[in-house]
Amino acid sequence: MGMSYGRILTAMVTPMNQSLEVDYAEAKRLAEYLVEHGSDGIVVSGTTGESPTLSFDEKVRLFGVVKEAVGKRAAVIAGVGSNSTDASIELAQKAEEVGVDGLLVVVPYYNKPTQEGLYQHFKAIAESTSLPVMLYNVPGRTSANLLPHTVQRLSRIANITSLKEASGSMDQVSELKRILPQEFAIYSGDDSLTLPMLALGCSGVVSVASHIVGKEMKQMVDAWFAGDYQTALNCHLNLLPMFKGLFVTTSPIPVKYLLGKLGLNPGGLRLPLVNPTLEEQKYLDELLEDTKKL
Repeated sequence: MGMSYGRILTAMVTPMNQSLEVDYAEAKRLAEYLVEHGSDGIVVSGTTGESPTLSFDEKVRLFGVVKEAVGKRAAVIAGVGSNSTDASIELAQKAEEVGVDGLLVVVPYYNKPTQEGLYQHFKAIAESTSLPVMLYNVPGRTSANLLPHTVQRLSRIANITSLKEASGSMDQVSELKRILPQEFAIYSGDDSLTLPMLALGCSGVVSVASHIVGKEMKQMVDAWFAGDYQTALNCHLNLLPMFKGLFVTTSPIPVKYLLGKLGLNPGGLRLPLVNPTLEEQKYLDELLEDTKKL
């Protein structure tokens, strides 16, 4: 179950039109572009998709549109997590009705649940649906760290099958691998930590950079699994400036900007996010030029 999503999942941005309404036609086109450029799966309405400022109805419609566009060729995973368990359950059930392949559920942000609270939160959501659930730990955004022993408890729930881990701690990843069942899949939540996490037995990445360098990332990950570690390392080192550069300011500000430069039409960002400064734009332009030379 855990492996079924593949190796590179893209946390897709949500395209917007001039009025900052969701551009569903463009979302379809972007999902198709991503699948043609190395993505095995698409995460819809994650943080990169500006989930905090999308409405319930916008999310549900996006799930449907992306599933319709690429659902036969790639896994479609719905971001349904929030800091309200009831609201997350409602969205999870709606996503299942729409026909997505799985759910991504982030640690609740701002209200800082305890480990027991986290356990109960994820358990309640998983039990409300028959879809596979991917937990998502990103303490830098949520201020709560989902600890390995809690993930271990949650892994005993049949449809909690994977984890997107973005704690940044390789020791935490090692501990997760040490205590979790072999078949429980762990995905890197940081592009630059994909290769080190593969070395620790992880399955792949939920990526932002794959919007821009998807084929190159696929080459890196495939090389790793083929046992060609030198090629994988070379890819990683070549891609490192892009991996880091996409976080020069709050994501998804940089990636939306660069997608525009590539001729896709992701549009602007909803407040409280704003466009990159002129200085950041210049930096990102240079980064893109350098990456094209790879």
